[in-house]
Amino acid sequence: MPDTGPVLRIALDQGAGRSGDAADGLARLERVARAAADAGADLLIGPECSLTGYNLGARTAELAEPLDGPIGRRVARIAADAGIALVYGQPERDGDAVYNTVRLVGADGAPLAAYRKAHLFGDLDRDAFRPGREAVVQAELRGVRVGLLICYDVEFPEAVRAHALAGTELLAVPTALMHPHTGVATALVPVRAMESQLYLAYVNRCDTEGALDYCGLSTLVAPDGTEAVRAGAGEELLIADLHRSALEDARGATTYLSDRRPDLYGSLTA
Repeated sequence: MPDTGPVLRIALDQGAGRSGDAADGLARLERVARAAADAGADLLIGPECSLTGYNLGARTAELAEPLDGPIGRRVARIAADAGIALVYGQPERDGDAVYNTVRLVGADGAPLAAYRKAHLFGDLDRDAFRPGREAVVQAELRGVRVGLLICYDVEFPEAVRAHALAGTELLAVPTALMHPHTGVATALVPVRAMESQLYLAYVNRCDTEGALDYCGLSTLVAPDGTEAVRAGAGEELLIADLHRSALEDARGATTYLSDRRPDLYGSLTA
């Protein structure tokens, strides 16, 4: 089918502010948001816990804020000033609980969706965060249904397939993937996009925090499993377009979603 042009231009920010320094993370976000907007992007996606750092130990609880706290209010202003939607990450405080959360705000700064990481990775996550309980969180952005997951979540095929069945067209996955697990970014992520026939934006850190050495390799994968863009190991701002025709062509060529046999899969959730 003829391509009617991109419906969403996406920027992937492979980089982060100084670990443990939310003010630096916010200042950096302001610079990158303007650069992405100048490149014509409608949406900028950053890594996991992009504004505070991820491997913070006991400081995670200290830096956690409600989503309408100072960090959230500053992000809303950055989005509105630059005129670009943002996906960013922070430790979220809700009463006594702390969650690993990503939030989508619109180009006017209005909150559109927030997702709490459901699959916690090892003691690093479990010691710092409570698991989220929502499998699918979505919002509409310029006519595209955007879904949210975080890092380890995408390594579970059920989590991505749930999004596909709920109509997600672009799955944004902020992450903090470290060496030696590069195969997640290079092998697993393209398969997740292909088997669930959606765009998948996997946006990683590329710095170090303590013993963690993040591997970069951020990518936007199309619904047929091809890579629209792929970063290397260093800081980088990637720009790519989402095409409606790519979604329609992939789902028409291989009918994974309609050919499913859920009557046979009961043991997976028993």
